[in-house]
Amino acid sequence: MEFLKKEEVLSMAQKSRSQEDFVSFCMRAEDIDSNVLNALLPLMCSLDVILSPVEKNNVLLFDKKLYSKKAALLNDSGLVWGIKMDFGLKKNDTFKAFRERLDFACELYPNHIIFPQIEDSSSLPPSSALYSSKDLDFSRGMAFACRTFYTAGRAVPWFNSILKALKINASSFFADFDEWQQCNNCSFITGFVPENESHASIEKMQLNFLEEKFSEKNKRHLFTPVSDIVRLNGAFSRVIQEGEESVLNLSYDPDYLLSPYALDINRFFDNVTMEECRVKVFLKDGDVSIKKDRAD
Repeated sequence: MEFLKKEEVLSMAQKSRSQEDFVSFCMRAEDIDSNVLNALLPLMCSLDVILSPVEKNNVLLFDKKLYSKKAALLNDSGLVWGIKMDFGLKKNDTFKAFRERLDFACELYPNHIIFPQIEDSSSLPPSSALYSSKDLDFSRGMAFACRTFYTAGRAVPWFNSILKALKINASSFFADFDEWQQCNNCSFITGFVPENESHASIEKMQLNFLEEKFSEKNKRHLFTPVSDIVRLNGAFSRVIQEGEESVLNLSYDPDYLLSPYALDINRFFDNVTMEECRVKVFLKDGDVSIKKDRAD
């Protein structure tokens, strides 16, 4: 995957200060530091970090401490950032290793996860003794599911809370959602393009799948707070990105839904009292505002 060196990013950032067009930069994690962030923060831009393993003694490895440190730096900065990754391209890559990278990537809370292989074309790399054609098919399906559910679905604020409540890792979740997409004729096989759908449409898909998933796991009681959390965060996202106001009927007070309580859905269900209300999410003086009324 192509990437920019630190010196190139700093130079391009300086030239972009007078421009209003959105710019996307791609870098290796090793090159990201406070100087890079200070240069990018004033710009309308995002930063994609390449999560790519390196070969050592015929095994592909990636430095989790390095990526965790850089992710913390990025998350603290407030810069919009994502992860760019691939599967099956390197000589000693395996399906298991790809799943581990995908699980780890989601733990870092990136805004988006990009797979150039499936965005540029639907072709797969050649199979090998370590990465079978069947595993490549599974990988593409999981990558496309991630593209739909996580990236197009703007799931970063609540995704890891969902995984924790379901007691499932990200790659298994995406494998299940890939199967759901195929059964509902909205997978890459049918030519579905998530970026062509409205966020509200993707959110409906998310909620339908999550309702099935929580019922399957005998956790149907948790779906009410889950639905509130997903819909409220979705409303925030749409008012910021599209200027679209929303009116929601919620079962819980929005202050709790947006609090640290929502990071642990089991704890939320056990400790937060239901309070049905109607909430309007809108922009006021450039900031997101909430107006809460009691439900009829």
